[in-house]
Amino acid sequence: MKHARSAVTVAVILILGLTGCSKPDAPSKPAATLPTTAKPAQPYEAVAAQAKGFTVGALMSAHPVYVLFDPQCPHCGHLWEAALPLHNRVKFVWIPVSIMNGRSGPQGAALLTASDPAAAMSVHEKSILAGTGGMSAPASVPRDVELAIQKNTALLGNLGAESVPYIVARNVSTGLVVSVAGSLTTPDLAKFLGLATP
Repeated sequence: MKHARSAVTVAVILILGLTGCSKPDAPSKPAATLPTTAKPAQPYEAVAAQAKGFTVGALMSAHPVYVLFDPQCPHCGHLWEAALPLHNRVKFVWIPVSIMNGRSGPQGAALLTASDPAAAMSVHEKSILAGTGGMSAPASVPRDVELAIQKNTALLGNLGAESVPYIVARNVSTGLVVSVAGSLTTPDLAKFLGLATP
């Protein structure tokens, strides 16, 4: 039964026509062909152990949903907006990477060091989606934060991801680790995570 549910989840995600941002110099690859299969727990545990991000949503949730994102990626902004209605049910850890351009790292650092990262992220993503470039970022980034974003970016590559947003989660219904690259609508994100549609 678990494998049947996993196959259904994978099929649903493949049909969605996902969208995401990739490195500007990387060849564009349709997000629907990116890995969306259930995986062993290692990617989930690797992200949990190695990534540095900020947490929003249901903080007491046993299984966080990890989202690797680039602050300059509009698809990541759409996923942020889609995830907001699920914050009362899911703990999300948003992990900034720097693959888009020179503003990605400093904006990621500003989000990581914000006194209220969730509020800063909401303002930032509204600006990205409006086409105004996002939040202003500090001219200098603390070395430890810069290194954390570099490690997050390397982790994204180690996971085999070619675009962002990249989600790694444990499906609530099946218990299997699943991952997907690309933005999802709120109902599709809920299905992917094994939740009842909101």
